[in-house]
Amino acid sequence: MPKRFYVFVFLFAVSFMSCSFAFGADKKDIKISNGYFSFKLPYETKGTYSVIKNDKGIFIYHTESKKEGFGGFAFGLKLYKNPKDHAMMPGGVKVGELNGKRGTIYDMVLIRPTDVQFNYEKGINNDYMKLYNFAEKVEIKGVHGNEYGKSQGMKGRDLYGEILQKNIKAINEKWDSDKLEQENISYMYNVLSISNRNLLDKIGYAYYDTNSDGIDELLIGEISDGNWKGIIYDIYTMVDRKPAHVISGGSRNRYYVCNNDFICNEYSSGANESGMNVYVLLENSTELYPQVSFKYDGYENKNKPWFLKYDFSNNKWENVSENVYTERRVIFNKYKRFDYTPLSKFK
Repeated sequence: MPKRFYVFVFLFAVSFMSCSFAFGADKKDIKISNGYFSFKLPYETKGTYSVIKNDKGIFIYHTESKKEGFGGFAFGLKLYKNPKDHAMMPGGVKVGELNGKRGTIYDMVLIRPTDVQFNYEKGINNDYMKLYNFAEKVEIKGVHGNEYGKSQGMKGRDLYGEILQKNIKAINEKWDSDKLEQENISYMYNVLSISNRNLLDKIGYAYYDTNSDGIDELLIGEISDGNWKGIIYDIYTMVDRKPAHVISGGSRNRYYVCNNDFICNEYSSGANESGMNVYVLLENSTELYPQVSFKYDGYENKNKPWFLKYDFSNNKWENVSENVYTERRVIFNKYKRFDYTPLSKFK
């Protein structure tokens, strides 16, 4: 299951994520290294933490909380040679890449706890929170010939250049629908070309991390206004550090990003049948994992045409009232209205 569905019980996090303290420039800051990478902890945290490390990871624990039996895990940094090994990891997000001195590329993954790790019965432990919050500010450096790149392998502008060049080529060469489909590009290029002389100004792109794994996806869609603003015709993601096509859409099969990290697919089969499927994009994968489906089907039930489905192991739908249907669907009505950059401006 996607990591967002693990139970998070950080009731304290929202109020205390803004905790801050001096660090970084002080020569007394404490360097921690495992032979591949290093970072420094603020001197004022000395005596409050313990370290567990191996050649691929460094893990920081709050000593008091650990001794009291509450875990004490504050954060960790770990190298992964294969992206699939950390995909779907609860509390894990890629923060950069380490280029090994022998040519091997590793994903650097920041690992955060997914439950309370201090004695909450005593209230907030400030020493623990200093360690926990420091994870957002940690400055990582490669050691012994290994080079670390912050945000390397994560930003769309560095990942999808060849894909965008291919889309521009498709427009300039006026590929037909068969060719577009073969190359994993939406047929809508042909449809829009009928009424647009310069399609490179009508089709645009945006980079957005739809599944919160730290790595941007590439979204390509029509530059439009109103309810069509933010429509997505093609989605690309990174699988094993290579661009991969996720899905293509069209005018009657529209995709949007909704509620920041869900992908919503609106479809229509006529006046009496339409609906929306809600997905999450799995990490290091092109699979869209279904969450819920909504269907208006006057053919199935003329007097009560509202249907829901949460169980995707079969094709059974729950026939519900209009109020229930509306209340549950409205949760996913907050769409990201991207201001796409026209393909004509891609360099």
